[in-house]
Amino acid sequence: MSLTTTGTTTRAPRSPWTGSAGPDELARWKAAAQAAADELAADALERDRANQDPFREVDLLRRHGLVNLLVPREFGGEGAHWASALHVVRILAAADGSIAQLAAYHYINQGTIAFYAAPEQQADWFRRTAEGQWLWGDSVNPVDPTLELTPDGDGYRLNGLKRFSTGSSVGDVIIINAAITGGPDEGKILAFVLDRGREGLELLGDWDHLGQRLSASGSVRYTNVRVDPTDILGEVGEEPFSTLVTPGIQLAFGNFYLGVAQGALAKGREILLGRRNAWILSSAETYAQDPVFQRTVGEFASRIAAVEALADVLNRRYDEAIAKGADFTLEDRAELAVRIAELKVVSTEVGVEVANRIFEVTGSSSTSNQVGLDLFWRNIRTHSLHDPVDYKKIEVGASYLLGEVQPITLYT
Repeated sequence: MSLTTTGTTTRAPRSPWTGSAGPDELARWKAAAQAAADELAADALERDRANQDPFREVDLLRRHGLVNLLVPREFGGEGAHWASALHVVRILAAADGSIAQLAAYHYINQGTIAFYAAPEQQADWFRRTAEGQWLWGDSVNPVDPTLELTPDGDGYRLNGLKRFSTGSSVGDVIIINAAITGGPDEGKILAFVLDRGREGLELLGDWDHLGQRLSASGSVRYTNVRVDPTDILGEVGEEPFSTLVTPGIQLAFGNFYLGVAQGALAKGREILLGRRNAWILSSAETYAQDPVFQRTVGEFASRIAAVEALADVLNRRYDEAIAKGADFTLEDRAELAVRIAELKVVSTEVGVEVANRIFEVTGSSSTSNQVGLDLFWRNIRTHSLHDPVDYKKIEVGASYLLGEVQPITLYT
């Protein structure tokens, strides 16, 4: 791929975020996230089993001020930075992966106001989302391109089915991407926002997977849905600043997987410390004093610490990239995307391994359904398949060996 723009977008984007999250800001939102996570952890297993749309959990996010975290203060929001939002995702994931996913996608979907909307339209979008405390779901799965957006007067009509629409069944609004079919703008991809109750929009509620059960990720069917000009955010093109959407969601995944690993290790530690005897062949008095188990826990803690250090660096770098606005270049994007791909690789592997092997530390009794230790593994095993991590390894390797840059897509 050559580092040139497509020419599809002529606006000069201005970022509503400047600078980066400082220590006081990070401390504030880490505390808010931890308070929310503590509430979620209290009945995470019971809620997972009930498998109901997480309206109550979304209200909890609102109550702790997390929904409007990224909305600039001048538009009625909290005025925080992306590094704070990414820490929120990480902390929530240690307690409830489903709600962490909802928060991650919400932040990126809400952030498309800055990425896709023209500067003169952003204030109205930000004010409305802040006033309504909207949770943003999405219906953009790019490997399921079954939507048809056809011109209809001054607007469009939308028809088709979109699977894996995270947050759709609880989102106040749903952001949708679709290519125009017919007319002078045929093939142009638009991003637009519909309220969940729009006529012709049908929530199928068919999300029935191993993990992430409360992520509200069912399919949505659109039957002759009216899309008005006021619903349209903008065009999805390759203007560099607008393409920060994908590195952003991939970075959120890295923080999410890290959080799951931290949560699984913390739960394993709690179980291990609660075991007052020791293995019959051990000379230690308790399992926690046994070097065999100490070694495993030490390995997990060390690898998690390394991933955490990388994530913290990249969270700050994403703030710095976002702040550039129109000055953010395709060269900047290529370098940032590779660094985030590196995080995606190691966070996936550490997260899956810790959530799996923690049972080696906690023993057969921890496989009881009443313990719920499997929740961490089920969640990360499900979500880590979102896009193949092997392709992230190839992305990193091709860059390292040949300086190659992957094509810009909603996965790269």
